[in-house]
Amino acid sequence: MATAAFTITLPEGVWIGDLSRTHPEAEIRVLAALPDDDVGVGHVEILHPDAESIVESMRDEASVTAVEVFEVHDGRALVQFRTTEPLLLVPIQRTGIPIQLPFTIAGGELDWEITAPHERLSELATLFEELGIPFEVHHVQQNVDLRQLLTGTQSELVDEAIDRGYYDTPRECTLTELAEQLDMAPSTISETLHRAEEKIVKEFADAGEVAPAPMRQRR
Repeated sequence: MATAAFTITLPEGVWIGDLSRTHPEAEIRVLAALPDDDVGVGHVEILHPDAESIVESMRDEASVTAVEVFEVHDGRALVQFRTTEPLLLVPIQRTGIPIQLPFTIAGGELDWEITAPHERLSELATLFEELGIPFEVHHVQQNVDLRQLLTGTQSELVDEAIDRGYYDTPRECTLTELAEQLDMAPSTISETLHRAEEKIVKEFADAGEVAPAPMRQRR
């Protein structure tokens, strides 16, 4: 699994992007979203001194077929809408990546962070390109779960070695002392720790590699 942080620029003509560009000082926080093949339902929070006027602008959008206002008060509006233009949600739906909420749209752009397997992220990037959605990747970080990486015995022994100071600088416990304390043969301790260390080092080395080409930074 990897976590990608990127900025999406909504193309001209996409209603919610145009709306946020028309009101660049406004923040549109998407709290919930339900995509379908040709429609989308969203629940948003609009933050703007004149939030009510932005709600009225939403009603005027041709691709917005329904607007239900839950609250408008003191520069904040809670709104649910239905649209026939769920462009942003389509690529997420196609890749099967869970939509991570909330996210904020401002000035026609949104910053998003998504966690998924590398191949899904690459597929998402390809779909963004096919749909003409510009994006810029800031970083892709590999998520490492050491408890799944190591066997039970390796994990327990690494924990013991850490607790007893084997990995401290300077060492508080030698290999021989660790073996005596755990009533194990030094050769067994050495081999088990070496195998665990090999897995950990290789995993972190792989995590530091450059992201696959489809997820590299672009505009």
